[in-house]
Amino acid sequence: MQGSSRAVLFDLDGTLADTAPDLANALNATLENFGVDPLSFETIRPHVSHGGIALIKLGFGIEPDHPDFETYRQFLLDYYQTNICQQTRLFDGMHEVLQWLEDNQIAWGIVTNKPGWLTDPLMAAMQLDKRAVSIISGDTCTNRKPHPEPVLVACSQANTTPENCFYVGDALRDIQAGNAAGCITVTALFGYIDEQDNPDSWQADFSISHPSELITLINNQS
Repeated sequence: MQGSSRAVLFDLDGTLADTAPDLANALNATLENFGVDPLSFETIRPHVSHGGIALIKLGFGIEPDHPDFETYRQFLLDYYQTNICQQTRLFDGMHEVLQWLEDNQIAWGIVTNKPGWLTDPLMAAMQLDKRAVSIISGDTCTNRKPHPEPVLVACSQANTTPENCFYVGDALRDIQAGNAAGCITVTALFGYIDEQDNPDSWQADFSISHPSELITLINNQS
């Protein structure tokens, strides 16, 4: 890794922050409201990275062309927005990683497919909005992941080049976006990975099982 303008970009849900408890609560509140039995947290967790559409499909067993689909999805999103940071926390060890990055003058930011009207209040509630040098949401750019555009925009805002930037994510679309942008890609195996997923096939440059491993990885690439 050449030069000093290093940076690290994170996916949000399932990589930087453990948002699953609040998203699971929102889904179960939606199910309850419409007379459907709640699901276990273990059932919901692997799906939360994929957004409201995936959660409604999981909970109600219906597709987006169902006449009630949008009603259910809107209820879920409204509930989630109102309760966006009740139980959401940084993953264990991530606080130390962010502090280490800042102590070493390494910029960090967020590239998520979560829409800005949910990303921005969540980052503010976690008191991270002023610390991140870039926050790219799913509606910030013309394209969203797996397209490389949001990653490239974040690199520009972080004043770095893709080859000097790590992109960390817990979904195939994260690694595809990071690879297409030319970043060093890292799979967060501690994130929301379904048993049907095969992270070994995603072609990430590295994978980590705990956020703290990122520090060693960055040091080794310096």
